[in-house]
Amino acid sequence: MSETKFKKVTHCIFDMDGLLLDTERLYTDATQRILNKFGDQVYTFDVKLSLMGMVHMDMCRKIVDVYKLPITPEEYSKLQKQINSEIMTNAQFMPGAEKLLRHLHKHNIPFCLATSSGEDMVEIKITHHQDVFKLFHHRVCGSTDPDVKHGKPAPDIFLVAASRFPDKPDPSQCLVFEDAPNGVKGAHSAGMQVVMVPDERVPLEMCSLATQRILSLEQFQPELFGLPPFDN
Repeated sequence: MSETKFKKVTHCIFDMDGLLLDTERLYTDATQRILNKFGDQVYTFDVKLSLMGMVHMDMCRKIVDVYKLPITPEEYSKLQKQINSEIMTNAQFMPGAEKLLRHLHKHNIPFCLATSSGEDMVEIKITHHQDVFKLFHHRVCGSTDPDVKHGKPAPDIFLVAASRFPDKPDPSQCLVFEDAPNGVKGAHSAGMQVVMVPDERVPLEMCSLATQRILSLEQFQPELFGLPPFDN
């Protein structure tokens, strides 16, 4: 992690899966269900870690390749979407996520979503959280947004996200929240500070580009980045 002092920011950009919503375990379940159809292979965390943050079709291509599945990436995609549409409506907020979002909104801090998911899947995941997600200024959905030419770990999604705020902040004024190494790489490449909230199994060396690493959004201290502190 960087040893330099945290710099003041004016805008926040949030990943969604595994950061705001507890969807990663649901994705693991969905992927394992598909693998079970074609044998007894196990969806390991190492493979999952390499996929986190990828846009949808890149992820499908890699899983088909890694596990040598007898189907096309397009066929895998269809299976994944069928299962996801059944289980993703159960996604719950990660600890501290809703509190932080409502806090930023209360203090008029602009924030947006930058997720590799497609718009259709985002709508499924936020089924029971519409009131909170309406607080976001905008969403950039990497798998379906034509302006996102390259998925994470490329910086595209974060630069697009920043450019869609009305005042078009400089990347250095944006603070990204991420859980995945691919996302942290992308944010760092975009010239943004990034708070990482990784799965506890992510090796420390894969967190090295993060400006700050915390175990939960409950530990985040907004004032360290020049943002209004929590009221209590």
